[in-house]
Amino acid sequence: MKHFAKSIAIFVLAIASSSAFAATWTGADDLPAQPLSCDATPAPAVARPYDGGAPVNAPSRKGKKLNVVDVPKLIGIGYFNATTKGIAAAAKELGTVKVRTDGPTRANIDEQITFIDNYITSGVDGILFAANDPVAIAPVLKRALSKGINVVGYDADAAPRARQWFVNQAQFNSMAKVLIDTLARETGGRGNFAIVTSTFTTPNQARWIAEMAAYQARCHPQMRWLETVEAQEDNMLSFTQTSTLINKYGDKLSGVMGMTTVATPAAAEAITQAKRCGKVAIVGMATPNAVKPYLNKGCMKSAVLWNPVDLGYAAMYALRAAADGTLRPGSTSLKAGRLGELKVVNGSEILLGAPYVFTKSNVNGFDF
Repeated sequence: MKHFAKSIAIFVLAIASSSAFAATWTGADDLPAQPLSCDATPAPAVARPYDGGAPVNAPSRKGKKLNVVDVPKLIGIGYFNATTKGIAAAAKELGTVKVRTDGPTRANIDEQITFIDNYITSGVDGILFAANDPVAIAPVLKRALSKGINVVGYDADAAPRARQWFVNQAQFNSMAKVLIDTLARETGGRGNFAIVTSTFTTPNQARWIAEMAAYQARCHPQMRWLETVEAQEDNMLSFTQTSTLINKYGDKLSGVMGMTTVATPAAAEAITQAKRCGKVAIVGMATPNAVKPYLNKGCMKSAVLWNPVDLGYAAMYALRAAADGTLRPGSTSLKAGRLGELKVVNGSEILLGAPYVFTKSNVNGFDF
């Protein structure tokens, strides 16, 4: 990204000069953080011009059958099984889309690029993706656009010009506020916490963490960020990394934040096995089925997410609308079937909605 190295240096210098942060976070991008207010005052809506890309010499696809491939970060985990379910449901509902999900079995950007490149070569009308790296994936997505293929992202974005639209599960600063406020509520607004993420280059997680840092410094200055570790969307590595944090910091560790739906339940298991339930708070992203045991037993008090089935469903509707030309630069909303009208924000993002907090009192009502 433009000025990437300079922005990282500025970000690291800023956190190093603050007593609130002892860790060096190297996942910052070149976007300024826009932390929300500490109370519930909503952020003002800001209109921005369309900043996405466009397929070159695309044939007329309005109302015609579409051949679409969905290439998530990886396949075989509960979260992306859920987005796949939503994508398939929307395709069936639309009745004019043939879609398949395919991709790597680990969160590896090189393998993801290879899958996309192969589908461009074999010929598809549309590509759905969730990026492992926003910069590295951009060239292959731009190649897809150059071949007249419609390209829509969800969950984790690429550089905007490399796709047409991105379906964002929740605005980054909104997600950051919910996560930090939830952790603060469980730790009394003070104490030391660590973060278990996928990789430092995973775009949605990097942006959430940047926004979390800014919001925490503003609204919960007595909390202290110890460090962030990578766990590659891997269950065993997430468990091991959390165990290492527990052993490293001992009683100084007040909380662990899981930035992936794999990391959070694995961290909860590590805390359970270390007999630190009630002493180390665990908050983060998680599908309800994965954290039900920990919420029901009281080792976790809350987990944060959105409905990934709805996220995949919305992405499929966005691609169909983009192919039909009903979703185009300047559009302010997307008609997304049973989800109703979704707002277009930040130029070329479609917003699914506010994040949801799962607790012991409501988690048993969900099944994904």
